[in-house]
Amino acid sequence: MHATRRALLGAAAALPFAPAILRAQPAGDVIRIGVLTDLAGPYRDVTGPTSVACVRQAVEEFTAQNPSIKVEVIAADHQNKADVGVNTVRQWFDTRGVDVVTDVGNSAIALGINPVCVERDRVHLNASAATSDLTGRACTPNTIHWSYDTWCFAKTSGAALTGMGGDTWYFLTADYAFGHAIERDTTRFIEAAGGRVLGASRYPFPQTTDFSAFLLQARASRAKVLGLALAGDDLVNSVKQAQEFGLTRGANAMQLAAVIGSVTGVIAAGMQTMQGMYIAETFYWDQHDRTRAFTRRLQAQQRLPGVFPNYVHAGNYSGVTHYLKAVKELGVARAKASGREAVALMKRMPTDDDAYGTGTVREDGRKIHPSHLYQVKRPEESRGPGDVYRLAVTIPADQAFRPLAEGGCALVRS
Repeated sequence: MHATRRALLGAAAALPFAPAILRAQPAGDVIRIGVLTDLAGPYRDVTGPTSVACVRQAVEEFTAQNPSIKVEVIAADHQNKADVGVNTVRQWFDTRGVDVVTDVGNSAIALGINPVCVERDRVHLNASAATSDLTGRACTPNTIHWSYDTWCFAKTSGAALTGMGGDTWYFLTADYAFGHAIERDTTRFIEAAGGRVLGASRYPFPQTTDFSAFLLQARASRAKVLGLALAGDDLVNSVKQAQEFGLTRGANAMQLAAVIGSVTGVIAAGMQTMQGMYIAETFYWDQHDRTRAFTRRLQAQQRLPGVFPNYVHAGNYSGVTHYLKAVKELGVARAKASGREAVALMKRMPTDDDAYGTGTVREDGRKIHPSHLYQVKRPEESRGPGDVYRLAVTIPADQAFRPLAEGGCALVRS
């Protein structure tokens, strides 16, 4: 209870719009969206306040066109602890009238809240957890997995880079479900493409800041590619230290590949540090006119000058936009009465928004769209703030995610 209260108070302190977020209203005629995220930990920048802002942006755009539908957003910090996340969601459902939980982050938390959402018949709209199990053995009729997963980014990075000559790999892996899944899935694609994994170093998460011992082990492997099975602050810190140790220079230079990276980390670390690294993404703010328009609106309306959303942030906007379209179709009362019915309608409706464009949601709950492998530009190639990528490879939507028949989801009809 105390952890949950601290999380809610932490959200209030971190967000400029917190007083409006925490205002109590009767539950019966208001759609409530709970953003479960990292507001103070290693994934704060990758998810965190910008995820909340993207949810607010989706809500504001929707309610401007549909003023009769009232929508409220609340937020809490899960502290990267499964028990805190699960307890927060239970409290939201029991006392706050929350109808949908979005963002979520940590894969262990996502898997933990999944059965709670089924039990209470609420929507689990996951924009940031990596585990592909959410649409596999852990799939539910109440869950949609939006932005990406380990299978998608493993294929985008592992298969493409191996095919480009990076046929020996060593992994630096966060030692929990998220990191293990990235390493496992990427290894499968590396080997299928004719490559080999020479070893891996697993570091304690989230308490590791000094990666020197692990990087020395990676260099000793003489692998061509260092696969980074980690994210957030760990990505920034490990890349900086890899550069300091000279892993990317000399006769035995290693190519760095962030299987789960983002434009957020590139900007935080700086292009001088990140140049040349390959990163898988399903959204890039400068991808085309619609993504640029979404980014400009977000920066202006949410007062985020200089902030460039990543695929997680954009996934929150896209997923909530689609959910609210389903609410409009069903009516508020029906949408609140059954999260399962809302999700079923979201699967039948095509998706379309400025962040992710057009797409579909499969019967296993997997949102389908293309995936891209980008390479970080050299600093002198950048045209201005946020211009950090050149496109290397695009994986079409029908190939970017695990085939429906291979996931083991019980919802899939044989």
